[in-house]
Amino acid sequence: MARAPQPAKRRTRHVLKTLHLWLGLSLGVLLSLVTLAGGVLVFEQPLLAITHPELAGRAVPDSASLGRTLDRILASDEGKSLRSITLPDEAITAFEGSAKNRDRLYFDPADGRLLLTRSAKRDPLLILLDWHTHLLSGPTGETVLGIVAFAGLFMLCSGIWLYWPGRRRAVTHLRPHARPPILRWASWHRMVGVVAFPLLLITIGTGTTMAYRGAVRTALIQWFGEPLPAKPPSIDSVAAKVSWPDVLAAAQAAAPDAAITRISLPVREGHALMMRVRQPGEWNPNGRSTLWLDPYAAKVIGGEDATRLGPGARLANALFPIHAGAVGGGLWRVMLAISALLPGFMLVTGLLFWRARRRRPAAAFRAG
Repeated sequence: MARAPQPAKRRTRHVLKTLHLWLGLSLGVLLSLVTLAGGVLVFEQPLLAITHPELAGRAVPDSASLGRTLDRILASDEGKSLRSITLPDEAITAFEGSAKNRDRLYFDPADGRLLLTRSAKRDPLLILLDWHTHLLSGPTGETVLGIVAFAGLFMLCSGIWLYWPGRRRAVTHLRPHARPPILRWASWHRMVGVVAFPLLLITIGTGTTMAYRGAVRTALIQWFGEPLPAKPPSIDSVAAKVSWPDVLAAAQAAAPDAAITRISLPVREGHALMMRVRQPGEWNPNGRSTLWLDPYAAKVIGGEDATRLGPGARLANALFPIHAGAVGGGLWRVMLAISALLPGFMLVTGLLFWRARRRRPAAAFRAG
């Protein structure tokens, strides 16, 4: 005969069940909507190419030609509003500029003419991205999102603790039931939660680190005893025109095996220009390696090769590509899309179980 739980253990279980229930019925709604948006964003680039075919299939000129096009783009009124510009690649064969108002502007790689403007307030994918990363509320929304993600992790781990029936019954206890309704919803909620636990732990866990990416990166670097990243050096202030063909040529010469991906803007006197580059073997589509340049002299004055960092920094750099499906191929993206549906499934089955239990005397059924 099984021994009755000790009072302390019983109280702990009651507290966990109460928190698990009410966090699920409240913050679980927000978590479900955020993950649904993430499931769509996993396929953002293919969707963008389908909805805007003018952004794909163009021939990408050589580096010197791209530099001349950059000259024209950044001298235009649209170019002066940009805070960064991403160079063309195989997926999106156009320059992609990110404006200060969060609009996205796309330019022809050959002549620099404006091809498309995606409004941050009207474009469906940009709205989904803002919801998924900031809850449409800027830094405040990102903070709230971090709290919601932590609640999701708590619900995952507390659910496993509440489910655990002992080693001998660990598998048989997962069998789904059809009737009665109270048993049906409890068994499906339990089975999917346990089976999908590793996948949800990865997706929600990496998502949580995105909300606190700066603190997480610093903590991992310090945990492994690595030096903190160096800051870009200052340069002599001059009033000179930037030659973008020369700047790109200098960057490519300094990192001949890397792809130049993104340039931070605007160019400010006295500040080094920062470029993102992707070294071979990096998971992040834009790379986490950087080059710092004196743009007026078209000279590289420093940088960081992400492939030569310590384990803490490399682990920090791996979190976003895993979360966004940038590594692992199509199979991992499909799994991420499936995992995006699971919080909603857990919310619905948990709600139905709660309702069924309220309509039936507690003594008639005892859930795990």
